[in-house]
Formats: sequence, C-alpha cells, structure tokens
Amino acid sequence: MSSEINCIALIGKQNNPLYIKNFSTTHPDLKYHYIAHTSIDVIEERVASGPKNLDSYLGLLYAMEDLAVYGYITNTRVKFIVVVSVTDGIIRDAEMKAIFKKVHAAYLSQVCNPFYNLDSQKSLGGKAFVRAIDNIGAHARVTLDI
Repeated sequence: MSSEINCIALIGKQNNPLYIKNFSTTHPDLKYHYIAHTSIDVIEERVASGPKNLDSYLGLLYAMEDLAVYGYITNTRVKFIVVVSVTDGIIRDAEMKAIFKKVHAAYLSQVCNPFYNLDSQKSLGGKAFVRAIDNIGAHARVTLDI
C-alpha cells in the first residue's frame, strides 16, 4: 500500500510561513495552514526538550483524523512540515527522511541564489523552487507497512 503527500510547508525561523503547498483535493488550504502552525509548537517543544545534537529529522509530530504530520528542522531553524494521508499502516522513517532531503535540497537551491534575502519575511517563490516542490508532492509516494 502507498500513501500520498497532501501538503508541504516551510516555516521560517521566526515562525512565518515561507511556503505552503496543498496537493489535496479533499481538504481546503486553510486546514493545512492550521496544521503547519500547530506543528510549530510541537517542533519547538521537541527541540527544547531534546538533546543539543538533535537530528534534523523529527519524525511523526502528531496524527489527526486521516493525516500524519512529520517534521524536519534545519540548522538555521527553518522548519519543514510534510502532511501525509494515511489509512492503516506505518510509514517508514527512511522514506520520510528521503522526502525531507529532497525538500531541503530544493530550499537550499533557492536560498543559495545571491539575489535571495535570507532575513526577509517574504515567502519563497522562485520558479525552480516551486517546480521542485510540485515534483516532490506529485511523484513521491510513501509505502505503508501493514
């Protein structure tokens, strides 16, 4: 069995939304904005209570209805959130880590642009970045262990 990605969100180090992409046709965009901002609290709690040599991948943050929310944090405190639809089964951490590495690579290619201002409050919107995130969301499937 496989599951699909419903949303990919990037939240800035000052908890401002940098990019939120809804791949679902059944849930409205507002729901994923709510999930992204709810995830910030869980991520900050894990980072504050965890060891200082914390792995970037935070794993399953929480599950809600038919959705599982996973988190990742960069060294610069930018948060990545991936929402996956699940039915019955367990998602492998190795597959989620691979998805987060792809999202991180797309983010790095955007911020390495010499014309991009890291400290701006603007959302990410480069064509290559949007295309990369769309590609990840459209083609990445997560295998479920039953």
